[in-house]
Order: sequence, then structure tokens, then C-alpha cells
Amino acid sequence: MLAVQYRSGRPISQPGLTASSLKILVVDILQCGYRILLGLHVAKLYFYYSAMNAGKTTNLLQSRHNYAERGMNTLVVKPRIDSRSGENRVRSRIGLEADAVDVDASVNLLDLVADVCERQPIHCVLVDEAQFLSAEQVDQLTEVVDALDIPVLAYGLRTDFLGMLFEGSRQLLALADELREIKTVCHCGRKATMVVRFDDKGRPLRGGDQIQIGGNETYVSMCRRHFKESLKTRRLKGALFSPKKWSRHRWAPVRW
Repeated sequence: MLAVQYRSGRPISQPGLTASSLKILVVDILQCGYRILLGLHVAKLYFYYSAMNAGKTTNLLQSRHNYAERGMNTLVVKPRIDSRSGENRVRSRIGLEADAVDVDASVNLLDLVADVCERQPIHCVLVDEAQFLSAEQVDQLTEVVDALDIPVLAYGLRTDFLGMLFEGSRQLLALADELREIKTVCHCGRKATMVVRFDDKGRPLRGGDQIQIGGNETYVSMCRRHFKESLKTRRLKGALFSPKKWSRHRWAPVRW
């Protein structure tokens, strides 16, 4: 008995693989290797990371549009825990939006993609708020790439409000084929790489649950210098960004 694991990632057991079937399989494998040698259509796992309000969802939706323009299908996935855009939707701050599939930690992403592929071909999987994925789900995304030969573009935060890696981000940083930073700016003009969380009185927080869904009313992106300063102060949010405070710092061009 011959067991073949091919494309779908699922083993196919056949009591007698015919010569013609074996020939087709070998030719397909050789063509796949030829594409790899030429750098043609080699599926990869990409992790696009940033601080908050850098345009991650906007970038995701632009990628989706690029595929759609070429008549290609995409599957947009987002963790259910982030419900700001509504159920089964993703929405950017500038108003772009699209349908998505909400998932929780119990969903096997490889099975999800394989099931959708049975109904229509999927040319790319796009994942929003990927920091909220479990490590196991990131492993499943690598199988989407390696077994199904479908590229995956994951977008998410790198670190939380204390500068610690999220579970999904940690696994993506370890396993992604390519890491790409989406840049945004601190109020001082430097590149913002960190995120500060504020309480309802506008004071920066130095403790709490890692995951707390919020937007501009709760989080602000800063450079490392001002992130560290915010953790040492009890000043209100407005005071951190007052013109008086800014005037004590020389404005500098953004350094990427």
C-alpha cells in the first residue's frame, strides 16, 4: 500500500497506484521543484507587524483588492475576540472594509482553508489581528503554506502595552518566511515601535491583562524613549502630548 501526502496535506492511501498516475505525480513534483529553482510562485508565510494605528488593516485590504483585480480569490480571517469591526467583518480606520471569517482558538485554520478550497480556489489567505492567534494556529498557517501551497499574509502587533510579545506574534516571528515592518510615527517625530495603554482617566498603565480591545481612546503608539518615560510618569494622557512638553524636544526627521 502506498501512502501519498500531496497538496492537501492529507494522506491518500491507494492499494495500487497506476503507472499513469505515478507519472502525473512525478511530473507535478518536478514542475513544483522547477518553480522553486526559478523563484516562481513559491508560497510563503509573511508577517507584517507594527505598533498601533500604522495601517495594518488598510494594507491587508489593499492586498485583497490587488488579488481581486486579477480575478483571484482570497480568504480573510480574523480572531473573534476583536469585535470592533462587527461580526465577520474587517474595517480599517479610513473606512475600508470587507467580509471576513471570525475564528476562535478552537478553529483549526488548516482545516478551515482546506474546506473553503473545496468550494472555490483560494489564492491567498489574509489574517488580521494575528497577534491574537494561538501558537498552534500559527503552526497551522505554516501548513497552509507548505501543504496547500497557498501564501499567507498575517498582520498584527508585535508587542503589548508592556513591551512583551503576544503569543501569536512570538510564533510568527519564529516561523514566518518573511518579516515586514509597517511603520508609524511617535508624537516626537521618531518611529513608533511601542504601544502605551491608558486608563479611563488618561493615566498610562503599568499592569493589567495583556488583551484589552480598544482604539485611540485607550492606546497610543510611541517610540521606545517615550514609551519608557510613560511608564515612569503618572501624568495624564493630555499632558504627555501637550505643546509645552513637545517644545522641550527638538523635532527630528523620522528615522526608519
